[in-house]
Amino acid sequence: MSTMSAPGRPHRRPATGRFGAPALAQANVRGFTLIELVVAVFIALLMAAMGYGAINQAMQSRGSIREHQEKLLALETTMRVMEQDFVQLAPRPVRQPVGEGWVPCLVGKPSSDMSDTPAPTDNASDTSDTSDTSDTSDTSDTSDTSDTSDTSDTSDTSDTSDTLTPLVTLTRNGWSNPTGVPRPELQRVAYVFENGTLVREHWNVLDATLSSAPIKRNLLKHLRGVSFRYLQPATHTWVDNWPSAGAAAAGNVSDSYYRLRPMAVEVTLDTKDWGKLVRIFEVAQ
Repeated sequence: MSTMSAPGRPHRRPATGRFGAPALAQANVRGFTLIELVVAVFIALLMAAMGYGAINQAMQSRGSIREHQEKLLALETTMRVMEQDFVQLAPRPVRQPVGEGWVPCLVGKPSSDMSDTPAPTDNASDTSDTSDTSDTSDTSDTSDTSDTSDTSDTSDTSDTSDTLTPLVTLTRNGWSNPTGVPRPELQRVAYVFENGTLVREHWNVLDATLSSAPIKRNLLKHLRGVSFRYLQPATHTWVDNWPSAGAAAAGNVSDSYYRLRPMAVEVTLDTKDWGKLVRIFEVAQ
């Protein structure tokens, strides 16, 4: 169909495509090439890898921060529990487990660390000496082997007993009783250094017997050693043992030897994460 744009000259409409668009415009429309698609996919994969690395690093940082927070919380809890025990130290001795005699209200031994355990070379030398002695006799090799195994078992038992010896044992006041259990407010507490862990023990009875089992609670792990020192009230000097060497024991429980308390207690924790941490707790007189 034509129209007259000017006198005597016909005007034709431009050719249209399927959807009414000019045919020339449809001819210029084309898709992405293979190289463009490969580049786009490569960029997408690169962005995804960078995002995954960032997310993975954030998760690892979150885990390390949570572990650090847990260690700090355990350290703060340990200090708080020890402060409550030493600040409320009570001058109340307890009976010995066998029922004969008394134990002072506070008993402390020298510091204990991982080096307190006897070296295995000493046991090995002792075992070798025993085997040499047995070689002089005409006994069979089987008996010699059994003697060596018995010696090693004995040494292991002695190492365990030395490690589990309490560093300090005390009587404290202020044992909370929210459920109203018939028991005193006094509590017998002991601190034990076991396999790099500071363990707090307490008994449900004040005068414990040989059949009384302590209740254990792990306070702080990853320790190299724990030490206690005690400030004498008279000389104002620090000592490693309590009662001190100058105090004389007496048979009467009312004697000051059993009820003597230091002015302060110094606690040193040799940790693997923060080194040596020293804290001094003042004892209420």
